Amino acid sequence: MNKLKTIGLSALAGSLAVATASNAVEYGVSGDAYVVFSSEDSAQTDTASGKHFAADMDLYFNASHEMDNGYTVSFYQGVNTNSTMAVTSAQVTLNMGSMGTLQLNEDFGSKANGIDDVMPNAMQETWDRVADINITNPSFFGAATASGSVDYRIPTQEIAGLTINASMTYDPNTGEESSNASSGGIATSVSGTAYVLQVSAMGLEIGLGEETVENGAGIAASNDEVNTTGYIKYAMGPISVGYQEAYGNERHGTGVQGRDNEAEFWGIAYTAGDISVSYAESTYVNSAVSATAASLEQELEAIQASYTMGAMTIMASLSEGSNIAAPASGGTTYEESSIAVNFAF
Repeated sequence: MNKLKTIGLSALAGSLAVATASNAVEYGVSGDAYVVFSSEDSAQTDTASGKHFAADMDLYFNASHEMDNGYTVSFYQGVNTNSTMAVTSAQVTLNMGSMGTLQLNEDFGSKANGIDDVMPNAMQETWDRVADINITNPSFFGAATASGSVDYRIPTQEIAGLTINASMTYDPNTGEESSNASSGGIATSVSGTAYVLQVSAMGLEIGLGEETVENGAGIAASNDEVNTTGYIKYAMGPISVGYQEAYGNERHGTGVQGRDNEAEFWGIAYTAGDISVSYAESTYVNSAVSATAASLEQELEAIQASYTMGAMTIMASLSEGSNIAAPASGGTTYEESSIAVNFAF
């Protein structure tokens, strides 16, 4: 997950309104620049240890227009400016008021992908690393939106003191292939779906998400990939705490067995004005599927702090991990300290 999105920084750099007698289109450009210096100590590879410096810059282009029937159509496009000015994501949104919101996405992640790890933090998830360390991402979500997808979100509902949000994602072609190709079959493209339900009241929030990647046609004795997650968060004054679990299975075809995955997260954060500090842990288990296969049980923890001064945020992190990397290499441990600055404009 993008670090800049993790800390929720976005500022409108400028806006331009182009109007006629009958309509008006509003345009906006925003962006952020992120620089980080880190020091790592890892037994995994020589390239993972040592000191590292990295920088990243993104631009975001927005446009919106309110139609005569009251609906609003908007456009978003993200561009990474590091080297090739590559488009990182794009989205067209139609807000239909009481009829809900429809979104057409390119490389945007499913709605379930958006809640893969929502634990309180002052900088980023425990597994979101800067260095060249082969940490396994304990988020199983995202395969359902490897290409273009469609989202639908119902209007926020207020019922008996509860705030309810629900949404779904459909991707007709995930860009993945059916897994029977590995067993001599013909590979076919597969579709994916995702669903999210979130309920909140009086500082308490509960969320559930599921993402499914179909195995495709023409595959005998095969399974879909189904990933689920559930979380609970509670905020009281400056303190917020959270706990989350996720479960999933990898797709497989005839004669090819997938792995079972599970992850556990928890975190606590304290925010006082522009200062935030947090502590979080995560555990990821990738189960062996046969007597000859090795399992992976990865554990991570991180202490983080951030200080925001207008459009600039200074962040620091101290992280530790055990059983990192593929189990075939015996796993390893690592330690990392980093300091970063983000500018939003």
